[in-house]
Amino acid sequence: MALPLNYRHLHYFWVAGHEGSLSRAADRLGMAVQTVSEQVRELERSLGVSLLKPAGRGLALTEAGTAVIRHADRIFELGEQLPEIARGAVEHKVVRLAVGISDGLPKLVVRRLLEPVVAEADLRLVCQEGPLERLLGELALHRLDVVLADRPAPTNPSLRLYSRELGMSAIAWYAPTSLRAAARRGFPASLESVPVLLPSSQHVVRGLLDRWFEKHGIRPRIAGEFDDSALLKTFGSSGLGVFPAVERVEDELVARYGVTRIGGCEGVEERFFAIGTERKITHPLVRRVVRVAD
Repeated sequence: MALPLNYRHLHYFWVAGHEGSLSRAADRLGMAVQTVSEQVRELERSLGVSLLKPAGRGLALTEAGTAVIRHADRIFELGEQLPEIARGAVEHKVVRLAVGISDGLPKLVVRRLLEPVVAEADLRLVCQEGPLERLLGELALHRLDVVLADRPAPTNPSLRLYSRELGMSAIAWYAPTSLRAAARRGFPASLESVPVLLPSSQHVVRGLLDRWFEKHGIRPRIAGEFDDSALLKTFGSSGLGVFPAVERVEDELVARYGVTRIGGCEGVEERFFAIGTERKITHPLVRRVVRVAD
């Protein structure tokens, strides 16, 4: 079993290596030459390599010594920064919140869900987007504080996860200016004649939309399918097609994308969940998000 590194021995070697002389290192450290020499030899014994070699009247680094001193440079540079970092931590208490965002969750909804915390002083918000399965793995490894998703966590005996519903929103249909008149004419049957953009099949709401089409006897003219909800809205607003979106953020949707609501989607709702690893939430900002939802 390797012995733990003695950083005092490393420091003596680091000074000697840069000074190129044990006597100059001893003067800089305010110590006896013999003491510095013994400490450097202790480091060499613990590492199992020679770090210094005679060179004229002084010393030179061996290959191993060159490699070690490079790492020591970084170590002691960080050490010099440590007091400032510590003072900064006291003076400016950064509150970090790492959030996983399921890639199908509407981004405008995410912003609304996180509204209770975004005004927090000294907040450092870290957002990671991706497939739910990968985000849950990151959550289990405590690399994320919470995951926001459009479904509760699946049952997994190897992962202890807890899902809390944050709310839901009805779905409506929206159209760019170029398709507004045609989409409104005879809606919802008009969805057979105008191009339609839909979320991909990996999203919960897609199954609900497919059943809604079946219920109304509609065979939509699908012009595009998207994993990313923001991308769907971007292409929809550019004129590629009519698209469904949550009514909860209709004001922002209309203002940002310049689209118009053409009709509802009765019976189709999107639900939002916060998934964590604790039955009792301890992170104060996650608790704030869930409390507002309650």
